[in-house]
Amino acid sequence: MKPALRQQLARYRERLAELDSLLADPAVMRDGPGFRALSREHVEVAGVVERADRHARREADLHSAEELARDPEMAGLAADEIVSASAELERLEAELQRLLLPRDADDARAAFVEIRAGTGGDESALFAGDLVRMYTRYAEAQGWRVELLSASDSELGGYKDAVLRIDGAAREDAPAAGIYGHLKFESGGHRVQRVPATETQGRIHTSACTVAVFAEPDEAEEVTLNPAELRIDTFRASGAGGQHINKTDSAVRVTHLPTGLVAECQDDRSQHRNKARALAVLAARLRDKDKLERQAKEAAERRSLIGSGDRSDRIRTYNFPQGRLTDHRINLTLYQLGAVMDGELGPVVQALIAAREAQLLAALEIGDR
Repeated sequence: MKPALRQQLARYRERLAELDSLLADPAVMRDGPGFRALSREHVEVAGVVERADRHARREADLHSAEELARDPEMAGLAADEIVSASAELERLEAELQRLLLPRDADDARAAFVEIRAGTGGDESALFAGDLVRMYTRYAEAQGWRVELLSASDSELGGYKDAVLRIDGAAREDAPAAGIYGHLKFESGGHRVQRVPATETQGRIHTSACTVAVFAEPDEAEEVTLNPAELRIDTFRASGAGGQHINKTDSAVRVTHLPTGLVAECQDDRSQHRNKARALAVLAARLRDKDKLERQAKEAAERRSLIGSGDRSDRIRTYNFPQGRLTDHRINLTLYQLGAVMDGELGPVVQALIAAREAQLLAALEIGDR
């Protein structure tokens, strides 16, 4: 194992001891948000230390087997142990390197997913509806909660635009975190090639939607919104969430005047709750905008293999006649488009995460030379 990796693991052991002490402190236990944050960190750090301890034990086993191999009568038994221990050490070191990769602090947060119809008119809106369904089914399969915060319906079906909020575990067996970390690589241009329902001559049309995924900030880290810079409009709900259309002005639209960013919510019967949710979406968008601007100013940073944040990039093509999905960033092609559109997005998500980890590992190896 490289000395730098051993040093990192030593720091993790020290941090685990600190966390054990903090979590036993009654004052910390009374601080609900702080206690939860420390508990999440404890789970992550303990997982790393557990693997590090296993690695240390197997190193000791390997050294013992190598000593034993000097005895001709025990050489055969020792050889088997040397092979077994060496293989496990290699696997554990790879796991530890992956666990110690630099992480986006936002990965564990809830996410807002914004889908907008682009070029292609009605067909683009229909595809936007398909994407809403795909992300909803994928999230529900993970056991996450999904809310349709706002939606602008298209005349022929689908959506001109829609915003989903995807939050923590709705089932006890669901993954506890990592919602934004799982979905952040979905940001970009999504192109569809298929024969529209309105096409009479069977011609394949190409249309597109844009998807933007941004992390929901913690309350303590939300962007401070100046009321003087906001325009708040109320209107009657329509489409999804519009059970009492023409009865009350429950839907809320908030415009941030300096930037022109807009957020709206019409999901709830309560105007107050809709306003709170719209403000949360707006704060997340502003935070995301600031983050992307900071990244753009870092000219020395290489363009990321995935997740560059450029919303205009064509990241993926959905070819229905061929049943093919292609993610252009990592040259991934799957001939299981029907399953993906039904929410089986896992193979795509995991391939993107694996590609990002491989890129980070390669960067670390270059830095170690």
